[in-house]
Amino acid sequence: MSQEAFPTAASAGYHMPAEWTPHERCWMAWPCRTDFWGDNLGATRQAFARVANAIADFEPVTMLSPPQFADGARSLCSDKVTVLSVSLDDSWTRDMGPNFVMNNNGSLAASVFHFNAWGQKHEPWGKDAAIGHRIAEYLGIPTFTSTIYMEGGGINVDGEGTVLATEQNVMHENRNPGLGREEARDILCAALGAEKVLWLPGDPDDTETDGHVDGIACFTGPGKVLLEICPAKGTERYDNMQANVDAVRGQTDAQGRTLDIEIIEEAYEAEKRGEIFASSYINFYIANGAVVMPSFGIDRDQDARDKLASLFPEREIVQVNIADIAVGGGGIHCITQQQPASGTTG
Repeated sequence: MSQEAFPTAASAGYHMPAEWTPHERCWMAWPCRTDFWGDNLGATRQAFARVANAIADFEPVTMLSPPQFADGARSLCSDKVTVLSVSLDDSWTRDMGPNFVMNNNGSLAASVFHFNAWGQKHEPWGKDAAIGHRIAEYLGIPTFTSTIYMEGGGINVDGEGTVLATEQNVMHENRNPGLGREEARDILCAALGAEKVLWLPGDPDDTETDGHVDGIACFTGPGKVLLEICPAKGTERYDNMQANVDAVRGQTDAQGRTLDIEIIEEAYEAEKRGEIFASSYINFYIANGAVVMPSFGIDRDQDARDKLASLFPEREIVQVNIADIAVGGGGIHCITQQQPASGTTG
């Protein structure tokens, strides 16, 4: 079929704005996969509520919840959080939700990846795979469906044509077997209205998301990239995380700027409560007027806070303890998805 029959966000004149641009709201989802969260589910729900309440001090938050859990969500979330009943498999809105894109007229649309639960790791996933389209339908906005199996946590954009992603994630055999770098670049750029993809190796220790970039690197402004490293020099993990820095150093963005690189150290000393645990400080959410970032109850929390305060001097830095979210393999960025402020939703 022709490109006209199946337009992409890029071909229709849309692009994904940077996270630091103004938001209409933040979307989240209530934890509900009982066999995954197990005995920690209650504490995890409280942690999700703390994140939602922190963000709601700065912008509206809509919390998706299965109908049978909606009252419980309302009881833990503040009055600033709107709870919307919808069928779900679980709670990782960044990964299952839409990538919101805009055109030059300020019109909003949704660019949706195919979702298969991080390479078919958790069943069922059909309800979550439909959420991107259901949110778009709820908002009354157009939808563009990508040909790629991906999650929103696998990309980060500067809103000016550049995408950060990892080869480990995008080209993993459990998502897109046989996909080459050039084809992957073209698909991502078409889906996000971008021009250039900067490829990082990934994180071999991350077997849950297979190296999502939102636990490794992000843009903090035009031409500015923050990368996370392991502070334990001489270890294999130090070398693996340093490889991502080396991959970006000296690179230029889509506008031709040589990237300004900043480094933040991960929460290496945090207690790893289980086989998967997200110790990333870089997995934060940029809200209107604030950065809502992880803490783990360790001394390094303050260093991470100071780093983000230096990078976002005009925003309030709010820390939320995420240990009971990290046990699921993700953090604050993983459970949130920003809806850009737009002139129209049609």
